[in-house]
Amino acid sequence: MPADPQLAGDLSGLYMLDPEYTFLNNGSFGAVPIPVFERYLQLQRELETHPAVFLQRANEGRTRSRVALAEFLGTAPENLALVTNVTAGLNVVARSMRLKAGDEILSTNQEYGSINSAWSFVAHRRGFSYINYPVPVPFRTPEEVADAFWEGVTPRTRVITFSHITSPTALTLPAKLICKRAREAGILTVVDGAHAPAQIPLNLDDIGADFYSGNLHKWAGGPKGTAFLYARPEVQDLIKPLVAGGKWRRGPDDPPLFVGNVQNLGTRDPSRFLVIPEMLEFLREHNWPAVRARCHELVRQAQRRICELSGKGPLHPDDEQWYSQMAACPLPTRDTNTLRQRLFDEYKIETTAYVWNDHPLIRISIQAYNNQADVDRLMEALKALL
Repeated sequence: MPADPQLAGDLSGLYMLDPEYTFLNNGSFGAVPIPVFERYLQLQRELETHPAVFLQRANEGRTRSRVALAEFLGTAPENLALVTNVTAGLNVVARSMRLKAGDEILSTNQEYGSINSAWSFVAHRRGFSYINYPVPVPFRTPEEVADAFWEGVTPRTRVITFSHITSPTALTLPAKLICKRAREAGILTVVDGAHAPAQIPLNLDDIGADFYSGNLHKWAGGPKGTAFLYARPEVQDLIKPLVAGGKWRRGPDDPPLFVGNVQNLGTRDPSRFLVIPEMLEFLREHNWPAVRARCHELVRQAQRRICELSGKGPLHPDDEQWYSQMAACPLPTRDTNTLRQRLFDEYKIETTAYVWNDHPLIRISIQAYNNQADVDRLMEALKALL
């Protein structure tokens, strides 16, 4: 271990997390680095000092943020609109789809509850079907996963929607492969990328999804309520505003129609969006690919040790194409609520455990502020509790 833990990628001193607790639940809610948070507060103070001037200039700041974010995500700024979270972004898409009774939306059985609710709500009102098709675990090859999912496609399938990195199993789905097959079949694709930005490298144009929404407040270190919605230029005219306010039609001084339709929601504090360039600079300054690799190694080690303790196999091969900084590990007990609470109350370890499709799981998230001691502390607690 180097004398200076910062050189090894342990950035725990740059976060405000309670040092008495071991936080292994970044997948639920991420922590903001101190320099980013201080810039965020500075912007909020500027807003209160000169409210009218600040808000009049906010569009320029959001444009700068979209330009910086587009470079990070591998696309053009005109393809990105800033939203508060993936649930909001995909609600825009779900409510904009031109679907009718008899049409089908195909998803997997590993989708996040809020996204299931968004699609189910619209399906109920319009009479089309929203289908959570089972994709079996453990995973073996990307082609096998895509083939299993594709068995749910029918002549009535109009949209395929899935998580790039799933919430319950923490598995990375072969997004590019699924989107390619869908494009060839004339089916629209909508990807929930809540866990992807900064946890894995992204090139949105290369993935080929029609719509993709990702959170910046989980793994990228943005303030809570910072996210984006991506739309390919060819499908942007499908998007309709959830809230029609200001100039929803394109004018000579308006942002592109897609961006304006999604971002123009009336008066609100834009500081979380304006801090995106500082957030991305923090990632660059601290060599995020190296941080990500260190975190992945800790997750890999934790998963191996938990599986040895439980006597159960992992949900995927030991290959980083399936997971990065987060893993869901099988447990030998179904009383996951008690386990989670005792970890917090007795050992001051915060993580999440649950039963998904009859699989008791504990999901471990490792971020830049975690280190080897955190993994060891978790294992000692699990040995005692299990």
